[in-house]
Amino acid sequence: MATSGKKSPATKAAPAAKAAPAAKAVPAPKPAAAAKAAPVPKSKPAPKAAPAPKASTGPKPVKAAPKAKAAPKAKAAPKAKAAPKAKAAPKANAAPKAKAAPKAKAAPKAKAAPKAKAAPKATAGSSAQPATRADASGDGGAEGGDSDGSGPGGGDGTRASPWQLTTPSGQSSYTAFRAGDLDPPALVVQVGKTELRYHLRCIDDLHGMLKSHGDWVPLGNADEQKPALAGTIEAWGRDAGNPVGGWYGLKKGLRGRFGNYVPPVLERLGLAEVEHLPKNNRMRAR
Repeated sequence: MATSGKKSPATKAAPAAKAAPAAKAVPAPKPAAAAKAAPVPKSKPAPKAAPAPKASTGPKPVKAAPKAKAAPKAKAAPKAKAAPKAKAAPKANAAPKAKAAPKAKAAPKAKAAPKAKAAPKATAGSSAQPATRADASGDGGAEGGDSDGSGPGGGDGTRASPWQLTTPSGQSSYTAFRAGDLDPPALVVQVGKTELRYHLRCIDDLHGMLKSHGDWVPLGNADEQKPALAGTIEAWGRDAGNPVGGWYGLKKGLRGRFGNYVPPVLERLGLAEVEHLPKNNRMRAR
């Protein structure tokens, strides 16, 4: 307050007022919890759009006209009656059988050829024995009966190309060849499945005998087990007085038939003539 003109002693400064203690900060009120968001209402699905009306495809097809009723079937015409079968013509009478012509009389048999002259008798000591004339006839087969029939000629007498021969009577065919490599050398004769062998020198020895005889000699024909007719080629082929002193045949039990298989070999070589009759054939040197 204002004083009058006198100076008043200086007024002591009033002590400074204590600072009022700082007011405690009032905690700010907690913010209110955010209000829960209100649930958003689910939106209802939009209603489906109504399908667009199908475009009309034009006027509806016209209904087919009702089928016309089928015309009634025409009745089948009655079947025509079959014509009656014609009667078979009567069978003609068979002509009478012709009588068989009378059989012609058989021609008279030809007279047999005259018998050949007998060959000179075998030398002393011969193993040949007298036999009937029938033993010297025919030619039969190989010992044991093997035969393969008749066949054409051919070959050159070697093992690779044997002679193709026929027995004198023409009843059987066989092959033969010279085998100089065998011991002893042999004339090999194959008749069917049967093989016979004779000394190879029989060709030259028989030719020499025929030349010295100078006439026809009967062939004869017999197996080893049968006697040969004396004076025949067969008898000479086993005689002890021939150049080999006995059998020209080499295979025991098959040493016969010399007069049947060796003469055609000499004929083939041009060393002898041989007859070719059904039986009782002969040969002679050329």
